[in-house]
Amino acid sequence: MIGDISSTAALWWAVVAAGIYHGVNPGMGWPLAVSSALMARCQSSLYKALLALGLGHLLAMAAILFPFSVLVWLAAWQREIQIGAAFLVIGLGIYLLINRRHPRFLARVPPSRLALWSFLVAMAHGAGLMLVPIYLGICRTVETNAGHAAAQDIMTGTAGLALTVALVHTAAMMLSGGALALGVYRWLGLKFLQKSWFNLDLVWAGSLVLVGILALVTVH
Repeated sequence: MIGDISSTAALWWAVVAAGIYHGVNPGMGWPLAVSSALMARCQSSLYKALLALGLGHLLAMAAILFPFSVLVWLAAWQREIQIGAAFLVIGLGIYLLINRRHPRFLARVPPSRLALWSFLVAMAHGAGLMLVPIYLGICRTVETNAGHAAAQDIMTGTAGLALTVALVHTAAMMLSGGALALGVYRWLGLKFLQKSWFNLDLVWAGSLVLVGILALVTVH
């Protein structure tokens, strides 16, 4: 019982850690929030931009997790679903390691449409896929007797869990990215962005592969 509680807590902490990781990554958009505030010369513009980025990220997480929430009720195929999801995450990570070019269509999205930009970036970089193995692990810790529960009830429960995972992850992403954006706007300034710019693309791709491998190892 204690082991189940600790493993569940670890999975939820993984959701939060992934959100913090996505938040501090400049590729997820916090520099755009700084830019928006500097151009408008108004700190409230930074918060508005962060909300738009968060909304787009949340929608991207939901768009990836909800289809898996429909599949989870197929208890007989749970192991196969987890293995397939793990290979999907590994495959995307390997692809991003080989192809480091950013999708060209992202450059065509106007800066004023931050929510759309955030959604497309998260989808293109597989941010939602990173959560799938963690989400499936959390679903495994939820006791659901498929023989006595209606399929509709099971799907409703897993969909609600998917939304909770997406919300917790996005909240962590907005807090970490927002804290960094606010620090740059209020104290560090543009010189920090010019001198301290960091690129996490390789780390991002490698983390996808690592998450997929861990998911395969823990499948039972």
